[in-house]
Amino acid sequence: MEKFELHILGCGSALPTTRHFPTSQIVNVRDKLFMIDCGEGAQLQFRKSHLKFSRLNHIFISHLHGDHCFGLLGLVSTLNLLGRTAELHIHSPKGLRDLLVPMFEFFNKQMTYQVLFHEFDAKEPIQIYEDRSLTVTTIPLRHRMPCCGFLFAEKQRPNHIIREMIDFYQVPVYELNRIKNGADYVTPEGEIIANARLTRPSESPRSYAYCSDTIYLPSIVEQIKGVDLLFHEATFADEDAPRAKETFHTTATQAAWIAREAGAKKLMIGHFSARYENENVLLKEAVAIFPDTQLAKETLCVSV
Repeated sequence: MEKFELHILGCGSALPTTRHFPTSQIVNVRDKLFMIDCGEGAQLQFRKSHLKFSRLNHIFISHLHGDHCFGLLGLVSTLNLLGRTAELHIHSPKGLRDLLVPMFEFFNKQMTYQVLFHEFDAKEPIQIYEDRSLTVTTIPLRHRMPCCGFLFAEKQRPNHIIREMIDFYQVPVYELNRIKNGADYVTPEGEIIANARLTRPSESPRSYAYCSDTIYLPSIVEQIKGVDLLFHEATFADEDAPRAKETFHTTATQAAWIAREAGAKKLMIGHFSARYENENVLLKEAVAIFPDTQLAKETLCVSV
C-alpha cells in the first residue's frame, strides 16, 4: 500500500518539560508532508525524524494558543535561510496572519519564498485541502478559543487492472483508464466483458483524525466514524477531571469513550499535562475503555 504515516514531533501540553516537546505532528501521505500544529522546537524534531523540509508545503494550525504555533516563526525563518523557493501554505483559524506577518517582515526582510495564509471559520466542518489522493476537513472542537481538529481522508483509488485478463481480451491501451474507473469493456464483436473480470478492487481508503485541544465533545463522533487512527488529547487523568473541565481539556477515559463510540480502529493519546511524570496512568485508564490505545511519544512513527 502507498505510504500513509504519522510522525509525532511533540506531544506535551503548554508547560514545557524535559520529557516532551509541545504539540506538533507530521502526516506523510505518499511522501507529501503535512504539518499539524507547530509548537516550539518543531523544526528540531523534524530533523530528528529524518524528514525533508522540501516535501513540506502545508501546515495546519488547530488554534492560536502559543504551544500550538510558537514554532512557526523559527520554521519559516529556517526555510528562508535554506533558500526555499516553493510556496508555503498555512491553514488556520482567523487571526494568525495578522499576528505573524509583522514578525516575518521584521526578521526576514528578504524572503526567498511566499507564505500564503488560508484562514477558516472553526465553527463548521470545512474542506480546506484537496489533491488527487487526499482531502483535509476541519473538525469543530470546543476549547477556550476557536479551535478545530483535522480529518485526513484518502480518496478511493481506481481498481487494479488484472494484466492477464487485459492481454487475454486484447484490450486497447486507451480503454484502460475507463476500465480502472469501473467501466465494462465491449469487444469489437460486441461482447460485453464485465469489469469484475478485468480488475480487482483497490485497497480501502484510510483516514486519520486529529482532535486536540477540546473539552469532552461527543458531537465529533459522527464525523470521525470508522477512522483508522484517532489522535485525541488526553491531558488529564480521571482524578483531575474537574481541572479538565475547567480548562476545556479531556481525560484519557473520555478520549477512549470517543474512540469507542466512533468505532476507531486505533487510538493514540497525547497532549499530556506536565503534572504527570509517568503517562502510564493515562494509558491504563484509556485501555480500560478502548484496548487498542497507545501513548504518543516524540519521534514515534506509526502507519495509518
